[in-house]
Amino acid sequence: MRFLLFIGRRIALALPTVLILSTLIFLLQRMLPGDPALALAGGEAVDARMLDEIRHKYVLDLPVYVQYGRWLAGALHGYLGVSMRNDIGVSELLAGKLGITLQLALASMAIALAIGIPLGIVAATRKGRLGDAVASGLALTGISIPHFWLGILLVLAFSVHLNWFPASGYVPFREDPVRSVMGFVLPSIVLGTGIAGVLMRHMRSAMLDALQADYVRTARAKGLSEWRVVLRHALRNALMPVVTLGAIEFGQLLAGAVLTEQVFSIPGFGKLLVDSVLNRDYQVVQGLVLVSSVMFIAASLLADVLYFVINPRLRT
Repeated sequence: MRFLLFIGRRIALALPTVLILSTLIFLLQRMLPGDPALALAGGEAVDARMLDEIRHKYVLDLPVYVQYGRWLAGALHGYLGVSMRNDIGVSELLAGKLGITLQLALASMAIALAIGIPLGIVAATRKGRLGDAVASGLALTGISIPHFWLGILLVLAFSVHLNWFPASGYVPFREDPVRSVMGFVLPSIVLGTGIAGVLMRHMRSAMLDALQADYVRTARAKGLSEWRVVLRHALRNALMPVVTLGAIEFGQLLAGAVLTEQVFSIPGFGKLLVDSVLNRDYQVVQGLVLVSSVMFIAASLLADVLYFVINPRLRT
């Protein structure tokens, strides 16, 4: 019951956040210079009657508050409008991109966890020694290197010279599983290494605090091996801040890795967002931001659930 109340409060706080965010993105788009109907018509020398028809078709001729009310009412029923650029339902368009972004996010997060957590443990248990210096140096490198620059280097090394992985593009998994997986390796490394550096630094800090706790000294006094003390006693408590950070980073990945998707020509949320903003496709941008916000909040709720799994004190 305590767990359900906790999650219920989190959801109750999330709903106003989504509403405020949707309102802001709706209004800010309307403040951009230019006429979306004129851009959709394709030029300056356009018949005024044609522009009126376009505005009427996409309800751009109505007051802003009426447009927002209609869009919000449709969103509550799962209808996010129709793309002004290609005349496809926004929900259908986002559904086709969600799987691509989800694959990239999961692969990147797996790489980040596989690198960041072990390096953080090594750095904490070897504080002030060579292992700590090496792990901290790798973490700083992963955080400092820009994603687009690292992506270009990886393409030059592993695609152009070694020809191990494809340089860009996306192949659906159902068409060719091997090529699909190979196409995600380089962009996942680009995103994963940056997150791994952040996770490593937080893991190191949390582990250092945990290793100085009373329960760790008690475990050592009982004669337990050092690695058993670290992995069974200190690690579980040190994971708490890392879970929060990991959920935030995963939510950002789901929202779309704009630069990485542009470099590797991956048709996910990030690339769709850039194209929609450039084309002034209001409906797609609004739907994309709304769905990304909901996914980000869902990732935060997942972190709350993991809290209860990792730390039994929260259940009492």
